[in-house]
Amino acid sequence: MQSGTLVFPVIERLIYGEPAAQAVASETERRGAQRVFIMCSGTLNRKTEEVARMRAALGTRCAGVFDRMPSFTPREAVLEATAEARAAKTDLVVTFGGGSVTDGGKMVRLCLQNNVTTIDGFDAFRSVTLADGTRTVPKFAGPKIHQIAVPTTLAGGEFNNQAGCTDLRVQIKHGYRHADMMPRTVVLDPAPSVHAPLRIWLSTGVRAIDHAVEGICSQFAHAGGDANFTHALKLLSRGLRAVKREPGNLEARLDCALGVWLSMAGRQGRAQMGASHALGHVLGGSYEVPQGDASSIVLPHVLRFNHSVNAAQQRTVAAAMGYPDDAAADVVAALVTDIGMPHHLSDVGIERAQFQAIADHAMQESWLHSNPRPITDAAQIMEILNAAA
Repeated sequence: MQSGTLVFPVIERLIYGEPAAQAVASETERRGAQRVFIMCSGTLNRKTEEVARMRAALGTRCAGVFDRMPSFTPREAVLEATAEARAAKTDLVVTFGGGSVTDGGKMVRLCLQNNVTTIDGFDAFRSVTLADGTRTVPKFAGPKIHQIAVPTTLAGGEFNNQAGCTDLRVQIKHGYRHADMMPRTVVLDPAPSVHAPLRIWLSTGVRAIDHAVEGICSQFAHAGGDANFTHALKLLSRGLRAVKREPGNLEARLDCALGVWLSMAGRQGRAQMGASHALGHVLGGSYEVPQGDASSIVLPHVLRFNHSVNAAQQRTVAAAMGYPDDAAADVVAALVTDIGMPHHLSDVGIERAQFQAIADHAMQESWLHSNPRPITDAAQIMEILNAAA
């Protein structure tokens, strides 16, 4: 008999299809917040009216705006934002942008709660995974200040309780995890997403595909997760192609955003990711490869590597994406082609001479040790990397 435990996250509300400024103002009022700190992308703030609309809707409740969070959420930028949020006497953080901004909001709240003020101060809170798969997640006080997330890409970090933050001294993106790091409200408004470069937006969509695919293929899969993952793949496969053809199609963009929500909701409980996610973390944090590009390149080869142990689950993936008679690896690769994403590591500047270092580093990624086909040696990772070269 199957058994398990589903742990439901602290997220309270998902608001979709409403203008972001209006939704954030309403949520702020409902929560009684008076000192709202907006963390947003520089493009949204400096080249569009989106942030200005949000500030106007908040009125005197807007206590500050930070728009200088680089990709991969470096510690230095988090400290800078934290100092501004502290000075503003923030009682609510609103993040408005892509995945690095969303994670930045989580990290700022962690730093405010635990009085992190130095680069070295982050180390006490980061999760550590050893090469044998042993994982240590430190216990610390979760953020008391809440977060409203308004994502403009499909990265999905707004729906989980962890954040990635990069230590530039060693070029490693570390993970931080606490149940209270998850935003309490997520607003899915497709209109601001048109300002994100189309290629980046589509790339993050492949990352969401990766969540659903590795979720279905996990040996820890369960019925609730599979239901979410399969519908996520349907929405994302259809929506990404539609937006590639017609970038202004807001209905298709909202379909994709809802697909991201479903792909992340499916991860509640026992669903675990695998080698594609592990390699994505390494390629992103240490080599600055966008994680969606990493998924585009690596996921088909991870599927082929794992096929001997989860062929039935891979058939579910192919059917959910609309091609029940094809191999899942080929279906994913075809989607990558259709929306113009890269297929090879060489396409993103990764050379064979770097493969061994990537493989060694990946052995310290927690998701690697929940891959459906056990990986116990860096040589097995090299097999995947050589196929993706």
